[in-house]
Amino acid sequence: MGVLTERPTTIPRLAPENLVGLMATGELPQIAAPPAPRDDAKPKRVASLTVVIPAKDESKTIGALVADLTRRLGALQGLDFEIVVVDDGSRDATAGLAAECGARVIRHAQSLGNGAAIKRGIRAAQKQWILLMDADGQHPPETVVELIEAAEHHDMVVASRGGKGGAWHRNLANRIYNGLASWVTSREIPDLTSGFRLLRADIGKRLVYLLPNTFSYPTTLTLSMLRCGYSVGFVPFQVRRRVGKSHIRVLKDGTRFVLIILKIATLFAPLRVFLPLALAMGALGVGWYGYTWLAFGRFTNMSALMLTQATVVFMLGLVSEQVAALRFEHVEEDLES
Repeated sequence: MGVLTERPTTIPRLAPENLVGLMATGELPQIAAPPAPRDDAKPKRVASLTVVIPAKDESKTIGALVADLTRRLGALQGLDFEIVVVDDGSRDATAGLAAECGARVIRHAQSLGNGAAIKRGIRAAQKQWILLMDADGQHPPETVVELIEAAEHHDMVVASRGGKGGAWHRNLANRIYNGLASWVTSREIPDLTSGFRLLRADIGKRLVYLLPNTFSYPTTLTLSMLRCGYSVGFVPFQVRRRVGKSHIRVLKDGTRFVLIILKIATLFAPLRVFLPLALAMGALGVGWYGYTWLAFGRFTNMSALMLTQATVVFMLGLVSEQVAALRFEHVEEDLES
């Protein structure tokens, strides 16, 4: 008994004149176009997420925050997530409440600083993306969905307050910091100090050694990523009123923020600091030389000193720029996820 086999279907080759005839009589078979890919079938860039929440004496808000995040993130289809609460030496029930609500809790025996808690959480993250947010109730969980959507086009997305939501002196200080940072990076930065942000875990782990143990870690992280060439986006949001007392000291931490900006500038863009300084010294030297020549008819030692110092500072900036370029080889990675 023979075995029936299907013969492969072949499309006969047609001479041009036969093809024209079939098209004229309408006998040419129609070939259906392949279906267009569905938008919902496209894989999402943020498929797994670790939420890192530093907390110190935040028992009034941590339970509700973890529960709200769990509900909202659980409603996102296909998202694998975990919530990590880093208890930075709390003296209340912060750790216990976070654990009861399903968070993975990492405890510091004593307070090491907000930045140290963030660094501990970044190192402990097990997913591909990391969401950083505060435990004091200022960061609304509903904004997380907007950050995830914006992360389709960026390596880090910062929730921007736009200079609003705090006391007037803090808003003014933030605008000054934003202006300094925009000058250093040659890009407008609407919110430099926001701790509410979403970033790729591989980049965060790569840059974690640069972060300080204090509240200025958002400044360092934003400037470092921009100077390394990563894509950083900003999503506006309405900050909530803080529950409890802030641990930030305006004068002490404000001075530290300015020093951090200068540190990162000299770390990644030295000429942005050394070149204006060299030009200022050179201008003073030339100006003083002009004055002494017109007044006394001679070239003074002060003019020579200022011009020499301007040359030295400029050459130091060039050398530092070369060192910074070498540092990029160790920090930069492929920008494609």
